[in-house]
Parts: sequence; structure tokens; C-alpha cells
Amino acid sequence: MRNILPAIALVAILFPASGSAQDGVAVWRHDELMRRDAALATSIGADGSSRETLADYGNHRFRYLRRASDGRPEQHDRIIDVVIVHSGRGTLLVGGEMVNPTGNATTGEYLGTAIDGGQRHELGPGDVVHIPAGLPHSFLVPEGEHLTYVLVKFPAP
Repeated sequence: MRNILPAIALVAILFPASGSAQDGVAVWRHDELMRRDAALATSIGADGSSRETLADYGNHRFRYLRRASDGRPEQHDRIIDVVIVHSGRGTLLVGGEMVNPTGNATTGEYLGTAIDGGQRHELGPGDVVHIPAGLPHSFLVPEGEHLTYVLVKFPAP
């Protein structure tokens, strides 16, 4: 019994999202996401973003992203994105035609240099977005601002 208590304590420290391998439940509380947001703000990469995987369940994945500048246009032919905005503000540009797409038809993943046309949707905390597979999309962030969101990626049926 003495050996199992430290192991239980270690698991609780390493996996604070309150998920259980037995029931598959994970909860990311607002204050925890705020701490993660602050940490991501210190590691913005050359692409203007920082990210981490919150959980990977094999057929769907939870990611947490912070954008400090516009993201490159992307398109996933076999993946549906669901976005839950946590903090900041920005614009989702979706639809239209991707300019200069590069990628791989085998994976169905493409990046572009711009999107011609499309619709703009202003985003802020609490907004939830569904991006169907196959639609070009890009997150635009005003200078000096940020946009932090949970991204759930699902395989398209």
C-alpha cells in the first residue's frame, strides 16, 4: 500500500486534466487553460503560433493553439475541425479557393499562400466553429492581438 500511494500521486500530478483511462473522460478547466495559454504565449514560433496536444484518442484529437499572427491557409480533405475559442479575438476566413496549394493528395493535407474569396467570421471567447472537411480556411489575427482556441480534429465520414 505504501508503494501505490506515491504512484497515484504522481499520476495525479502528471495528468491534471482529470481524465481517466478507464472512462475516457477528460476535463480541461478554465483556470488550467489560462495557465496553458500563458505558457503558449512564451513559445510563439516562426509561424506566429504555439500549440500543444491536450489528448489523442486515436480517432479524434484535442489540441490547444495560440495564434499571435495570421495563420497560413490550410485544407484537410479527410478531417473535420471543431474550434472552441478560449481567449482573444480574430477572424476565420473559410471557403473560396486556396492560392498556390502545396501538399499531398495521399494525406489530403494542403497549405497555401492565400485564400481567394471565402467568408469572414469574427471570433471571440466562447464562439464555436465547425469547419467541414475539404474547405480552405485560415485564422487571421489583428496586429498586437492573439487568438487562443481548443481544436478538435475528427475524421470525416
